[in-house]
Amino acid sequence: MITMRTNAIYCGDAARVLAGFPDASVDLIYADPPFFTNKQYEVIWGDGYEIRAFEDRWKGGIENFIAWMEPKVRECHRVLKPTGSMYLHCDWHANAHLRVLMDRVFGQIHCEVIWDKGFRGTERQRNWQQSHDTILFYVKGEGYVWNDQYQDYADPAMSRYNKMDDKGRKYALIKRRRTDGSIYYGKTYPKAEGKRINDIIRVPVLAATAKERLSYPTQKPEALLETIIWASSNPTDIVIDPFCGCGTAIAVAQKLGRRWIGIDVSPTACKLMASRMRSLGVFVQERDIIGLPRTLDEVKAMQPFEFQNWVLQKLGGRVSERKVGDMGIDGWLWDKPIQVKQSEHVGRKVLDEFETALRRVKKNQGVIVGFSFTKDANEGAAEAKNRLGEGFEIELLTVEDLINRP
Repeated sequence: MITMRTNAIYCGDAARVLAGFPDASVDLIYADPPFFTNKQYEVIWGDGYEIRAFEDRWKGGIENFIAWMEPKVRECHRVLKPTGSMYLHCDWHANAHLRVLMDRVFGQIHCEVIWDKGFRGTERQRNWQQSHDTILFYVKGEGYVWNDQYQDYADPAMSRYNKMDDKGRKYALIKRRRTDGSIYYGKTYPKAEGKRINDIIRVPVLAATAKERLSYPTQKPEALLETIIWASSNPTDIVIDPFCGCGTAIAVAQKLGRRWIGIDVSPTACKLMASRMRSLGVFVQERDIIGLPRTLDEVKAMQPFEFQNWVLQKLGGRVSERKVGDMGIDGWLWDKPIQVKQSEHVGRKVLDEFETALRRVKKNQGVIVGFSFTKDANEGAAEAKNRLGEGFEIELLTVEDLINRP
């Protein structure tokens, strides 16, 4: 039975996780689902220890995608408080279909927000340059939370009033000059000093060298989420991201003093979220992730790339950076090659091919991981060791062996 905890990460399908939460228990939902782009993304993290690939592809077309989204949207509507809001982030591939779905569940849309990414590509194409996403804004009832945001006329960077005094009023620290010529910073409240921001949020996409960049596909900038969370929640409110990815929404919620819940079906993404929150001083370890696969049946049900990540993480290894022509080597434990097989009864043929791969990379030791091994495979590993000398060894490890590791 799933119970609702705040400042927590849940691993699982969003509809299934949210189904365990009480009615009218959440203040703000920001949802950034796959965009139906028919692209496949694959990324190796900068440290080489995790591989994340996800398919943004939906067999059967847009109808299947919307059918996949509908139970998640309905659960989002159910858990929202009457004062709650939901933002659904999408792009031109599916925004019309998603808007019809959201209208059906929430009623008429409250506002359409445009994220101007400021992208000015140089690639020539016979089309308009795609430089924005659409964020559909829906509210649960008339008394929804709303906080005006302002930008300062005089500030060329248009800094927002993102500080809060002890009475809950937003303000900015503005540079001022005393009569004696000295400089000081004073509180300035937006009513007198600024203009309201509009429905076009101009925040550039993350640069390759950006400090917050995690090399995660579709990662959104924190400034974008800061604008949304400020507008539609108050301190200590509960913010949920049901497709949380690398955790931008929950990281911003933490910085702004909100409570948060991150949900993602990917164990790899959940572990990345936990790492990101630890960097903010939130003590979230892997063992604290709710729903992370831990039993043999749960591990068997993992997607292939998630299974590979799980094995390498358990071994303390790193993913092979060579994805084409990798010669059967999926990862490395220091300088020891690792092959990962998500299957039962791994046989002698796999062993022989891995022995050839070891020779090609000039290594004498390696590891094969599978759910079980045939008698021929075990005998082949012993025979290879005798045939090639004491320095040669192919270790056969079962998934159950790894589950039982601390």
